[in-house]
Amino acid sequence: MSHWDRFQKHFVRYSNLGFSIDISRMAFEDDLLTKMAGRIEAAYKDMVALEGGAIANPDEKRMVGHYWLRNSQLAPSAELKQEIDETLTATLDYAADIHAGKVLAANGKKFTRVLVVGIGGSALGPQLVANAITPATPPMEISFLDNTDPDGIDRVMAQIGDELATTITIVISKSGGTKETRNGMLEAERAYKAAGLDFAKHAVAVTGVGSELDKHATAQGWLKRFPMWDWVGGRTSLMSAVGTLAAALQGVDVRQFLAGAAAMDVETRQRPAVENASMLLALMWYHAGKGQGLKDMVVLPYKDRLVLFSKYLQQLVMESLGKEHDLDGKVVNQGIAVYGNKGSTDQHAYVQQLRDGVNNFFVTFIEVGKARDAAAFEVEPGFTSGDYLQGFLRGTRKALAEKGRESITLSIPELNAFNLGLLIGLFERAVSFYASLVNINAYHQPGVEAGKKAATEFLNQLAQVRGALTATGRTAAEVAGKLGIDAEDAFHMLTHLAANGQARVVSLGAGPAGDQFAAV
Repeated sequence: MSHWDRFQKHFVRYSNLGFSIDISRMAFEDDLLTKMAGRIEAAYKDMVALEGGAIANPDEKRMVGHYWLRNSQLAPSAELKQEIDETLTATLDYAADIHAGKVLAANGKKFTRVLVVGIGGSALGPQLVANAITPATPPMEISFLDNTDPDGIDRVMAQIGDELATTITIVISKSGGTKETRNGMLEAERAYKAAGLDFAKHAVAVTGVGSELDKHATAQGWLKRFPMWDWVGGRTSLMSAVGTLAAALQGVDVRQFLAGAAAMDVETRQRPAVENASMLLALMWYHAGKGQGLKDMVVLPYKDRLVLFSKYLQQLVMESLGKEHDLDGKVVNQGIAVYGNKGSTDQHAYVQQLRDGVNNFFVTFIEVGKARDAAAFEVEPGFTSGDYLQGFLRGTRKALAEKGRESITLSIPELNAFNLGLLIGLFERAVSFYASLVNINAYHQPGVEAGKKAATEFLNQLAQVRGALTATGRTAAEVAGKLGIDAEDAFHMLTHLAANGQARVVSLGAGPAGDQFAAV
């Protein structure tokens, strides 16, 4: 079959949305959908149950309701629908009040800047929106504290500078117990205090009702609190108050953003697999990795403003699908590794390996039809910068195909709030479908919790190591022996303390075993 014939056979277009998916450069067998028919049917049934309010996260006994956020009519109760609608309206109204000067900073001036404190989905989603669909000159600039890196925090606060007096800070944490976010909040509080400002008069919380953060914000008299629900996971929370408040403050058409996701939901909810873009994505992932995640997903959007989309998908896909056990308790070690860049920057980065190196990946190209809002400019007779961008996309796709490297191409007419919502809706449902195809729970993250527990243990031992230091000096093994902990862990704790002025290096041995550390 010619490339042209295969393209026509495996090209699906939603003309009403201007969206298309091309899977013709994936080398799947013609009978794939037939072989997978039973699993496909089961995946559709799972989705119906999920959207209907069934317990879709069996480990935590929770519903999974991010689809309701863009269409509250789907919510399983009238009370829940009302809560979703009221929260959305409240975030948009609050943003409008801030823009209008009805809510002012403590100095009586209008807020001019937003600082978001969060991590994971509480930051990645708002960062994607900020980069992709905010106006070029937004009504309010935005900054993020999305890690517990002191140097990174200092740089952000230095960039805000004197504008801190008119900066509204949004602290996002469902439980209120996430340490990175807690640390960011405390660092922000310290910065406001150092500037002679009352943090509470600049702070808004997005958190679970009754959480530690909710109680803290209430006690301190913060400006406002918006709810997070236990049925919305962090990586799918962008269309809740987690994302809608910050987006509205930056001038994003939030309702259009939600409408785009809802429109894709309509197209992918019931269409048969052969024309269902989300199911086709899931099936291509299954084909490429033989249902075991054996190939990585390389995401290449040919649009600068989508450079963070690969990072967003990295969390959505990897945290959802990276699981040790399936729903039957069998060890399966599932997952799909995701990484990416942007076109045509990738031409000068890792496309060399993609074409000529190890064939352990498949590419997802994202094509945006409209090159720019301004009038076209020819960089040479007959050709614009946008022509070159399209040429590099098509050239890279062809060059990869010539070497048997598989790819999917997704196309949208332009990058705006509606179409970003559409893309997010597409991938969210694809993740759900794939999880059903391989029989895993996409909505818990036990590995993340294990890392948090290990970090807590490290910090407890760090305090013990600090207390075990003497004036004359000890080796890591001596400290570890005294405390009954691992010697390598003790060594890393001692070097950390020394690097930050909380210990001193007495002498360096021939290797780590001979290094001596003492109290300061």
